[in-house]
Amino acid sequence: MDKGKISAIQLAFLLYLAITSTAVLIAPAITGGVAEQDMWLAPIWGSIAGFLTVFIAYRLHTIYPKQTIIQYSEKVIGRIPGKLIGLLFLVYYLHLNALSLREYGDFVVGNFLPETPIFVVLGTMVFVCAAAVRGGIEVLSRTATIFIPLIFALFLFIAIMLVPDLEPQHMLPIMGNGIGPSLTGGFLASSWFMQFFLLSFFLPSLGNQQKGLKWGMFSVIVTMITFFLANLLSLFIFGDITSTFNYPVMSAVRYISMADFLQHVEAIVMAIWVTGTFVKIAVFHYVLVIGTAQWLKLSDYRQLVFPLGFLLVIMTIWSAPNLQKVAHVLGTTWPFYDVLVHVLIPILLLVGVWLRGKAAGKNTRKK
Repeated sequence: MDKGKISAIQLAFLLYLAITSTAVLIAPAITGGVAEQDMWLAPIWGSIAGFLTVFIAYRLHTIYPKQTIIQYSEKVIGRIPGKLIGLLFLVYYLHLNALSLREYGDFVVGNFLPETPIFVVLGTMVFVCAAAVRGGIEVLSRTATIFIPLIFALFLFIAIMLVPDLEPQHMLPIMGNGIGPSLTGGFLASSWFMQFFLLSFFLPSLGNQQKGLKWGMFSVIVTMITFFLANLLSLFIFGDITSTFNYPVMSAVRYISMADFLQHVEAIVMAIWVTGTFVKIAVFHYVLVIGTAQWLKLSDYRQLVFPLGFLLVIMTIWSAPNLQKVAHVLGTTWPFYDVLVHVLIPILLLVGVWLRGKAAGKNTRKK
């Protein structure tokens, strides 16, 4: 298994890119469809789920510090139920990465490479990600550390350049239809924040594990700010028609122009965005590969990297025929899927640990 070590700040970078890279393009359209002018509040409500998920993941880690949920679930609730939970997590991460890969493929083909077969775009990305995954967690973390300044600089550049086109009156009236729409949007946004549970797969590789909780929470905060700004910028530019765009942020970027000096900024944005998407897909593929190796009790995960990469491409084409299907799934059933996998099951395991500890205490007193 992977013996590499990462720092707490590298963990935060990995989590940030793994959550935001594709979500920042499509999240404004999904949350704007239900929250309307209150869509800027959705990431704030949704981040509550992120803080809860990070806390639960870290709490389980303190009990089983050298294991992931694939391993310790068998110890908590038994071998067969634990295996089933592990399988559910593996299927979830395969499905989630397939949706993310489809978002990437549709975005690139639809906006920049319309003549290229989508399976070529998907296969190329998966091959590069698989090569990085074979290098281990240290390769992924160093890659994220290199790319993160570019991503932050890109967001700052977009925000500054769009200032002349912003129309803040689009956010009025605030909560004109009550708090309900923004809470509904927050529930949809929470789907991305609950994915912070993948923290549990990286905590065993953390050099200073006492910092895991602090930097996990920090990553949630920065992600919330990013989603907040993406929603706010989209709202200020497009108003109540934000949800009609497939990629509101990219559509907003096309407004950027500096006379004849700076044109077609979206090409630069796409080039930098692809680096973040690469990290995202590689991170979730790493989690899938490591988890599968642990589930099968293999000593080396590398033999699974390319076979599971091929399966990922097949799953992408089969499970998500187009972007509209992806958006529909993410905006309807997927949040409930996330609640089950990243909240209810971990809480069930925490309760199981508590009950086992209580039973052990009673047995000790009887003796």
